[in-house]
Amino acid sequence: MGVMVLELILGSAFLIALFSLSGIVTLSLKEELLNRILLLLVALSAGALIGGAFFHLLPEAIEKMDTITAFTITIAGFSLFYILERFLYWRHCHKDHCEHHTFRYLNLIGDGIHNFLDGMTIAVSFLAGVPVGIATTIAVASHEIPQEIGDFGVLLYGGFSKQKALIYNFISALTIVPGAIAGYLLSGYVAQYAVYVLPFAAGGFLYIAATDLIPEIKKVESGRKSAVIFVVFLLGVTFMLATKLMFE
Repeated sequence: MGVMVLELILGSAFLIALFSLSGIVTLSLKEELLNRILLLLVALSAGALIGGAFFHLLPEAIEKMDTITAFTITIAGFSLFYILERFLYWRHCHKDHCEHHTFRYLNLIGDGIHNFLDGMTIAVSFLAGVPVGIATTIAVASHEIPQEIGDFGVLLYGGFSKQKALIYNFISALTIVPGAIAGYLLSGYVAQYAVYVLPFAAGGFLYIAATDLIPEIKKVESGRKSAVIFVVFLLGVTFMLATKLMFE
């Protein structure tokens, strides 16, 4: 059983790392079409992340700890993701001068840390139960595609060639694998504390959805487009609810 779970953890982590190559699809797409697809992906991602947090991670955590502890750790996760984003992603401009070459490396470092944490989250989730692990993997994967396409664009903007941007983005994404291994090994020594990562991850998911993704889809001014995007958002939430009910 342990070997099978480890295989599931590593397989899921590597599969998500491959999503970093999704930027390659943008090479043949027109900018207008790409923007439309990205907004739909962002909406789907936001719904899946929120659904994953509320239907999978938090209920699993509350079953094994009191609600105050679970929600406190959730807030801690939310806060840490804020700090990571604030200091690793957005502090690339100094006064009126921006160093794009510095920004692109900070972006890679920040994304690498984020992916490492995703790997640990996936590992601990699988150890809490295969259904929880699958649901967490789906939630992580749902935001990786638009995020990785965005990261690819950042690297291009920073001066990388298309080939170099793909390679560097993939290397950064691969940190999810050692993160998964670390999560698996550490949980073996402190198994009784592994469940505390679940509300922490829920806080991270809620932060990404609430502060990064939803603000983007709210920029749409057209009523019709907003309605379509909201429906896609609800599809993401519904999908995570369906997986919860199906596994139960």
